[in-house]
Amino acid sequence: MFKVLLVDDEVYVRKGLLEIIPWEALKFSVVGEANNGAEALEMIEQLEPDLVITDIRMPTLDGLDLIRSVYTQAGLPMIFIIISGFNDFNYAQQAMRYGVRDYILKPIDEEEMTAALRKLSYAMGRKRIAALTNDDLTTSAIMEALVQENLQPEEAEPYAAALGLEGKHGFLYTVTELHMDPQERPATLKQFQEVLNSIEAGGAGIPVLEQQPGVFGMLLCLDRIEGGGLALHLKRLRTTLIERLHTELSLYAGDPVDMLAHVHRSYSEANEAGRHKYAENTGVITYAQIREKALYVFDMSPVLANKLILELEEGNMTDYQQTVNNIFTLFQEQRFTPQAVTGSLARCMTGILGVITAMDGNEAEILRLKGLAEQGHGQWSLLMLQEYFLQAIQEAAEYMVRLRRENSLGGIKPIKQYIDTHYHENISLKSIAAMFYMNAVYLGRLFRKTYGVYFNEYLLELRVQEAKKLLRQSDLRMYEIAGRVGFQNADYFVTQFEKLEQLTPSEYRNLLIGKE
Repeated sequence: MFKVLLVDDEVYVRKGLLEIIPWEALKFSVVGEANNGAEALEMIEQLEPDLVITDIRMPTLDGLDLIRSVYTQAGLPMIFIIISGFNDFNYAQQAMRYGVRDYILKPIDEEEMTAALRKLSYAMGRKRIAALTNDDLTTSAIMEALVQENLQPEEAEPYAAALGLEGKHGFLYTVTELHMDPQERPATLKQFQEVLNSIEAGGAGIPVLEQQPGVFGMLLCLDRIEGGGLALHLKRLRTTLIERLHTELSLYAGDPVDMLAHVHRSYSEANEAGRHKYAENTGVITYAQIREKALYVFDMSPVLANKLILELEEGNMTDYQQTVNNIFTLFQEQRFTPQAVTGSLARCMTGILGVITAMDGNEAEILRLKGLAEQGHGQWSLLMLQEYFLQAIQEAAEYMVRLRRENSLGGIKPIKQYIDTHYHENISLKSIAAMFYMNAVYLGRLFRKTYGVYFNEYLLELRVQEAKKLLRQSDLRMYEIAGRVGFQNADYFVTQFEKLEQLTPSEYRNLLIGKE
């Protein structure tokens, strides 16, 4: 898009231009509006527009003075179109002296203005392509401009000439994504282009765009594809690239288009195909394969993440390995987007790191998990990601075991001591787990494993023993004793006492009195 600044002291003229001209279709974008020449001069320095459409007669600084100032002071390469209500030859003569592209009279005729802008857009496009051909990264720069533009057939001619594709018909945009560890250096644009050029069957001369490090877009010309069809050609191309780049990779292809002007469509489709890489999980994905298939864009259920974290805490390797397998099967079968996979794994990793922190562990001891959380995995295949994630959580599980051994019973003793001194309060397994930053289910299992009794049974025993002591040593009423030992309800106290002692509190007290 070419940037446009509108300059006119009449607001309705500026707003009218905004409404009647199909700016986007003409490859223009209005980036600002100014009330006069002085305001426009400031905006020109800030916005650096490609085109300024200005009135002549304005307060403070008129249109001709604005143009003169830009050429003599700012020195910025831009184009001017004058719109004026004055059909004055002297004005027009001065304007042309400064290289003004067009002089259009008010009231503005929509067709006249649109035709002038269309002609100008085409000329500016040719000029931009010509400028690019002097750059070291000519092909990549031209490709970047090409895939972003919705061109008319005649507007694509400069691109075809610059890319050596004049007279060619039938194109396919294909994305190559290299799968490698974040610490590895991906192939550079130059290296990738050299590998393409070394391929005997139609590799030389393929225009390449580096979309990001390790991700390259290729513009394939269909008339260079040999027999066997497009699918076979892409499969062979992938195999050859893997062999010569010495790394795993995937290809994502858009639909073929008949002319260069429509390549932006194939570009968008190829990148959309790439969003299905974890769902299809194959080396070559075409837009035709995924056109009617919906993607899942949300994180996975927290229930599954919590299950994995609990199994890690308990050290159940078989269980957590199976859960990881289930998670990655879910990613593929429910067609998670790469962003949804990232969010789901982040949920798991945050929970695991939270457990490590609660155990007074050091994140530096779980480098794989920490690295995965910080550096991401944008260009990995699903299999690579699963293998690395499993290794990372195995490392975390082993570290949890080490922490538990180092702390011995140190981790559970403070919890038992807390119960022993606060049994008379309204406490529960859930509240204590929260207080000590632990999973309630895990704490319950650890307590039983350590002391041979369930948490609730231990707490009840404590309360009943203290109640028996009060029954023996005081004349407190039942509801008073219940409150003192942690029961909120006297009837419930009586029921639980009888359940444990096989007689009610009153019977227990009367039994003691009868013995005296």
